[in-house]
Amino acid sequence: MSSNTKKRSALGKGLSALLESADTDITSNSGLAASVGSISEIPISSIEANPFNPRTNFEKSALEELSASIQAHGIIQPLTVRKLGRDKYQLISGERRFRASQLAGLDMVPAYIRIANDQTMLEMALVENIQREDLNPIEVALSYKRLIEECSLTQEQLSSKISKSRSSITNHLRLLKLPADIQAGVLGNEITMGHARALVSAGDEDTQVALFNRVVKENLSVRDIESILRGEDISKPIIGKTTVSKKQQAKITEIEMGYKERLSDALSTKVNIQKSPKGGGKIVLNFNSDDDLGRIMELLNK
Repeated sequence: MSSNTKKRSALGKGLSALLESADTDITSNSGLAASVGSISEIPISSIEANPFNPRTNFEKSALEELSASIQAHGIIQPLTVRKLGRDKYQLISGERRFRASQLAGLDMVPAYIRIANDQTMLEMALVENIQREDLNPIEVALSYKRLIEECSLTQEQLSSKISKSRSSITNHLRLLKLPADIQAGVLGNEITMGHARALVSAGDEDTQVALFNRVVKENLSVRDIESILRGEDISKPIIGKTTVSKKQQAKITEIEMGYKERLSDALSTKVNIQKSPKGGGKIVLNFNSDDDLGRIMELLNK
């Protein structure tokens, strides 16, 4: 098996598999497995940022907290870099730790030194980015788009690579069809992904933007958007025979749609939430086989 094929196989198993592979480690001795995971101390001034990192915004307060932790305890998880030349390295993963270490005034940092070409660098950065839990839906969608277009992946291949359902990938990619104002609204947390998904079906761009502005101004829920698109009066949302406030309606929508979407993405399966009139209900998870059931159970037990 060629070296390139080995790298592809490792990447298909996730970022960690690639970073632990002897085939990408220039600190290893003739590829011996015993030396995998060796760490070198390198000058922080010799490291440059990863130009392929799709994430450019880092919250200042979070970086300052991480910097304080690094000052007190050091870097617990080493950076991962590739060697560009004599005393020159490029970051592969760990940009938050890298920036926080700069804030902490460190001269030397621990790092795994890997071999990676530009294509692999891009895939590694994007896969790591997607695996983060605090990403905005637009950031996730842009990462999906780059993996598909620049790494020549189909949605099916991407689904397998990152362990996300194809429907989740499709729903994220649809957000990139929205006008820039609405995408900015998602990035700025003015509206949720549920709102944005509803706006995708609202018509032309002018209609979408007008409805988006109304959502922000009136604090409309996802269900409100759907009612508007059906031509219904949303001035007094009704559930059963009880009139509820906009705030209560938004909470109900969050339970019925937001939680359902999160569960479906987290478990990579279809999820149904069935509510009873008394306020209780049940969550139904679909599985395709005994193996699929075992996979879901493992995720639930984490």
